[in-house]
Amino acid sequence: MDYNGAKTYLLSKPEAFEDFPFGPDVAVYKVKSKMFATLGVEKGIAQMNLKCDPQEAFALRDMFQAVIPGYHMNKKHWNTVILDSSIPPNEILRMIDCSYCLVVKGLKKVERQHLELQYGVDELYKQTASLLQPD
Repeated sequence: MDYNGAKTYLLSKPEAFEDFPFGPDVAVYKVKSKMFATLGVEKGIAQMNLKCDPQEAFALRDMFQAVIPGYHMNKKHWNTVILDSSIPPNEILRMIDCSYCLVVKGLKKVERQHLELQYGVDELYKQTASLLQPD
């Protein structure tokens, strides 16, 4: 997955939008004003920060060299994913889905319920299956 593929998928999430609060070099993706991803380019290679369950964050770092503790983020809850083609695309989509879901679940109840009613629980919390998971 490359920068454009990641950007397209991030923006496909319900009510996701792109913002540039840290300047033009780092795009921040939010839902209801809460960040669920960043996307930028470092030394010509796209990379993104994604929120993650702490146990899964450490497991992903063990599995993939291109997953490291979140740059400028709480390293317990955020990973930096380097988009160097070493991680299967479906796994990156799954990581994006997980980040989005964690942020939506942490929204104020009224905001979360509004999204659930408008988009449906299945659509809002859908998870792309990883290629690493058995059928």
